[in-house]
Amino acid sequence: MTIAVGDHLPQVEFLSKTGDGTQKLSTDVIFAGRKVVLFALPGAFTPTCSRNHLPGFLANLDAIKAKGVDLVVCVTVNDVHVVNAWAEHTGANGKITMLADDNGKFTKAVGMNKFYPDSGMGERSRRYSMIVDNGVVRQINLEDKPGVNVSGADTILQQL
Repeated sequence: MTIAVGDHLPQVEFLSKTGDGTQKLSTDVIFAGRKVVLFALPGAFTPTCSRNHLPGFLANLDAIKAKGVDLVVCVTVNDVHVVNAWAEHTGANGKITMLADDNGKFTKAVGMNKFYPDSGMGERSRRYSMIVDNGVVRQINLEDKPGVNVSGADTILQQL
């Protein structure tokens, strides 16, 4: 079942790399008491994710936060080392909270998993964004065609 507006996010742990090393962060720690913009994508270093999706959120980070957002997070089904390298490579490190959904636990729990046989990526996340307030989904923007059409920072800015 796909998560819907009004649903609470499931309890899962992500991995994130900080100056203190690899940390496990639960959805409670990330989302409780905060307004969070979450965007998810199929994979770090993939063309659309690297050229269109993540850069839009980086470019609009200040404008998003100015609308009362406490945190912007990126979720991808990759290991924590790849996610960290991607964050460093793109300049997202320290700006956007990069979360490794290493085995797709979160992605499957919210019903956003998809198999990508033609690209050789296997099972990953669908491309989407959401606004989450204190762990409750307030808005979901799920892509139904290739590219960043409804899940980008521009859409989120209009919804905030």
